[in-house]
Order: sequence, then structure tokens, then C-alpha cells
Amino acid sequence: MADPLLFNPRTYDPAHFDPETRRLLRATVDWFEERGKRKLLEDYRTRAWLGDFLAFAAKEGLFATFLTPAAAGREGGRWDTARIAALNEILGFYGLDYWYAWQVTILGLGPIWQSGNAEARARAAELLAQGEVFAFGLSERTHGADIYSTDMLLEPDGDGGFLASGSKYYIGNGNAAGLVSVFGRRTDVEGPDGYVFFAADSRHPAYHLVQNVVDSSKYVSEFRLEDYPVAAADVLHTGRAAFDAALNTVNVGKFNLCTASIGICEHAMYEAVTHAQNRVLYGRPVTAFPHVRRELADAYVRLVGMKLFSDRAVDYFRSAGPDDRRYLLFNPMTKMKVTTEGEKVIDLMWDVIAAKGFEKDTYFANAAVEIRGLPKLEGTVHVNLALILKFMRNHLLEPVEYPAVPTRLDAADDEFLFRQGPARGLGSVRFHDWRPAYDAYAEVPNVARFREQADALCEFVATIAPDEEQSRDLDFLLSVGQLFALVVHGQLILEQARLTDLDRDVLDELFSVLVRDFSGHAVELHGKDSATGAQQTWALGAVRRPVVDEARAARVWQRVEALSGTYEMAP
Repeated sequence: MADPLLFNPRTYDPAHFDPETRRLLRATVDWFEERGKRKLLEDYRTRAWLGDFLAFAAKEGLFATFLTPAAAGREGGRWDTARIAALNEILGFYGLDYWYAWQVTILGLGPIWQSGNAEARARAAELLAQGEVFAFGLSERTHGADIYSTDMLLEPDGDGGFLASGSKYYIGNGNAAGLVSVFGRRTDVEGPDGYVFFAADSRHPAYHLVQNVVDSSKYVSEFRLEDYPVAAADVLHTGRAAFDAALNTVNVGKFNLCTASIGICEHAMYEAVTHAQNRVLYGRPVTAFPHVRRELADAYVRLVGMKLFSDRAVDYFRSAGPDDRRYLLFNPMTKMKVTTEGEKVIDLMWDVIAAKGFEKDTYFANAAVEIRGLPKLEGTVHVNLALILKFMRNHLLEPVEYPAVPTRLDAADDEFLFRQGPARGLGSVRFHDWRPAYDAYAEVPNVARFREQADALCEFVATIAPDEEQSRDLDFLLSVGQLFALVVHGQLILEQARLTDLDRDVLDELFSVLVRDFSGHAVELHGKDSATGAQQTWALGAVRRPVVDEARAARVWQRVEALSGTYEMAP
């Protein structure tokens, strides 16, 4: 019997979506299943371009339907984060290369859908309808994504346009994009007023494809523009608005990494549990060993936590508006916390299946490589941890009232994402009280135990928060950020658990893991060079032992064990 908490292609039926979304998601699953595991792995190993998949997507109108905002007028078209998240999970499940072509198309569209240039928007909608992909020309070889230092230079041509020259590096789909959204700066205007976002055609003679900078089916390009003509009709944003469009596009795009990570972990888990359950060593099934059961059970509940958090974050993302910007915390949380949880899930399972995880006929071998990329895309874990720290005091200590946010599976267009406005003022973002989510499960032993640690963190922030000197010590601050991230992670998990009536045993076992994680990060903080005596004492005082319940652990193990044989991809 399929586990209702995990995606299983054999039983998948997204009936909670409208008929066309349901059809497209199921058609995507069927395309991969009919293609088969052998072909999937062969394409991965030979680094084949994704032409067959993109042809399928074009034929079905997959990208066009899911990535064309309602205002563009396509029938069934809307930017619906819930169904975008569902497709992320499916694509991650079958291979990150497929997800990547979709992901960078989303990034490439961001500056266009935010633009007031109606001609460029119409052009993008038409290209999507034709099955084209898009690219996001932001990063550079020397500067990375430091957009203050861009060397893509636009020189006025004397006729109201520009000639653009410069290179971009690490640009997905740069080999095939119908349009590339390119960030640069004018040579005749100093400072932020000189920024420009413009649309370039990768097939233009002045667009030179240099190389694929990775050894992969993903085409992560380096390209160079040499006197590329930029007409007024190609300009998407100028000045500070171009800077804001870059950051707001990343806000939209990085949300996708969490659900791709979930898909990878789900497929790998089916393989790992099935292998371990059927492997006999020294006359005993591998899964009879206590350490194996613990590692697989930990992997399972961590994966469930990833799904719960991400599903609830979708609701806040879709409900965002000028007066509710809570997504600005939950978004980097999905990026840094969920994706690093994905790494832990894979590592736990790999410890169990050992050499099997290297074999060329397994999906797991690919998963073990690809899961590493997601925490490092769209801003590193460190960058996103530093970002969430900006919200810590307001979130923990200064809640305000908000209307309850419901589950958002409605067929609505998330149009606010393309009018987020200036990318500043993070210190003014306020949050609802996190405590009621924990109060609702106060009778669950490890939720109560973790609540003690969350309350202790509030005491830390209120009484011995980092001083001015420590605030310049990013190494110290990141340890504090890990503790705060766990409290937020637990909050949305609990909110979603209540909305979905999650099994109490699974929730209790999940929070036993979070208690251990908090204790580990507290000990790490204790050892930091700049930690004061009071902070060191606090850190050790925040260490807790999870509440152990062998009967509960056994019931959760039964759920894990039952995954064996429930899914194997068609050969």
C-alpha cells in the first residue's frame, strides 16, 4: 500500500487541482514512466540535451500553461505556486536535469513578467506558447551574482538604444533560450541609476555561446555579447527597478528548490528501503539492525518534515501582498533549511545502502550527486541564513495579528509575485505569533520538549543577543541562525500537521529529531570563539534529550518498512 505522505507515480492523482492541471501533471509522470529507467540513466550518464523532454513539454503546453500569468490571456494560464511546486517535485523525482531547464526558464521570465514593457511580455507569452525555454543572465565569472559590479556594459547607440558588450557565466539554458533576461549597466550613467535589464535572443549573431561550464545534461552556459543591439523594445527595467527585479526574481525562483529536493529524496528512499529490506547479512535482514532502522526512520521523518514545511510555505507565498510579506522569511527557509535537510536524508540512506549507492543502474547514484547542488543555487546556505536573521527578533518576540492563512490550492493567479516592489525594508516585516502552533500539540512529548528549547531561544534573543562586535562575526551569527531556523521550521510543520491531521507518532518522532538538531547547534554555538560566558552557559542549558518511546518508534518503523517494493521505476 502506498504511503499517503510520499509521492508515488503508481498511485499519483492530483485530484485537488483543476482538470487541466491534473491532466498535465499526470501526463508528465506518464511520459517519464514510459521512457523508463534505463533511458533516464543513460541520458544522465551521456549528458544528453533534454530535447525529447522539451518537445513533450511544448506539445502539451506544459511550460506555457504553468508559467504564463493570467493577464497574458492564455486559456488555463496562470502563475499558480501550488501547481508549480507539484511539478518541481515530479521533475526532481525523475532527474534534476529536467527540473533545471524548467527552473531557469522561471528565472528568465521573472524580469519580463515584472516589466512594464507590454511588447516584451507579449513576445515572451508567444515564445512560451511555441515551447521555447528562457534564461536569466545575471551572474558573471569574476563577480558571481554581485550585481553591483556587473561588467555587462551598455553603450548608447545615439538612436535611443544601446550596444551591449560583456560576458555572463553560469547561465542555464543559455544554449537554447528564446529570450535571455540580461542584467547590465550603462556606460554613461553612474551608480544604481545606470542599471538595465534587457531581453536578448540567443540566436542573434552578436550573441556568442562560449561553453557549457558543467559536465552535465544541464546546459549551464557561458556566453558573450559583442555590440549586441538593444532597442527600446528590448529594455525591461532601468535604474533601481532593474536591481529590484533581479532580487525579486530570485525570490520567486529559489522557492522551487525545496520541492525539487523533496522529489529527489522520495525516489531515492524507495530504492534505499527496498534494497535494505531485501538484503540479508550474517543471516539477518539488514533492516533488523537497530542502527539501520534508526537511520532510515530518521530519513523518513525528516523527509516528511520537508514536505510539511514546503506545503505550508506555499500558502504564505500565495497569500502575500504589500501588507503581508511573511513569505520573505519562509522563502529563504525553504531554500536553506529544506534543501539541507534533503542532503541529510540522502546521507542517512547512503550510510545504510553503502556501495549500492554508487551503482550505475540506480537512481540513487544520481541523487547522491544532484542533492548537493540545491543548497548552493540561488544564494548559498550562508547567504540565506544571514537573511533570515534579519527577521529573528520580530518573529520570536514581537508578533502581530494576521488573519488565518488557509490552504491555498485554489486556481488563482499569484500576480503579487511580479509586483513585489522595492527589495528593502526587511526589518519592518512582522509575523503572527508562532506559539499557538506549538500549543496545539503541547501533549505530544517531543513537541513539548522542543518548545522548551524554542522558549530558551527567545530568552537568548531578549537578554544575551549578539552585541555589536558579535554582529560582525558572521561565523557566530550563523550558529544563532541555525537555532532560529529550527523554530520556524517546526512552526510551519505544526501548522501543516494540523491542517492535514498528520499521524501523531510521525510528528512525535520528527520532533525528536529536531530536539537533537537544536541541541547539536547549541553545542556548536557554545564552542564559537566569540561566545561570551553567559552565552556559553545558555547554550549548554538549552541542550535537551528527546523523549524516548520504543513503541512509537516501532510504529513509525512499520511505516518505513512498508515502503519496500511499493515503487520501482519501469525499466
